[in-house]
Amino acid sequence: MIEQDTVKLLRECDAGIKMGVSSIDEVLDSVCSPSMRQLLDSCRQEHEKLKNETRTLLRTYCDQGKDANPLAKGMSWMKTNMKLGVDDSDQTIADLMTDGCNMGVKSLNRYLNQYKAASESSKDIARRLIDLEHQLSLDMRPFL
Repeated sequence: MIEQDTVKLLRECDAGIKMGVSSIDEVLDSVCSPSMRQLLDSCRQEHEKLKNETRTLLRTYCDQGKDANPLAKGMSWMKTNMKLGVDDSDQTIADLMTDGCNMGVKSLNRYLNQYKAASESSKDIARRLIDLEHQLSLDMRPFL
């Protein structure tokens, strides 16, 4: 049960990290504020570090990880491009990023609760990802 929950939690972290990186990549070219750009770049780098840790752990279980849900990714892409098409301001980007972070925090907490038997190392990655998403949401507030 521990191994099964560990792999499932790590897969969800992997998918969440991919979704976060993809979302940042989608908006980065539209950011005007140097300080917002720096926050997003830094957050992206932290996501990449967590991705590497997650992938290393998944490999120990002979697992390839999980891609973000194609429907969720498509809906996110549509929402982002529609909103930026109407208003490509930093305020709109901050709003989009805050919504995405909040959804990520909610989902990851649900998975952390669902896979209670997961290893402490996988729970630690999930908690750090939650903290990273929560912090980015806080960092975006001055731009709203």
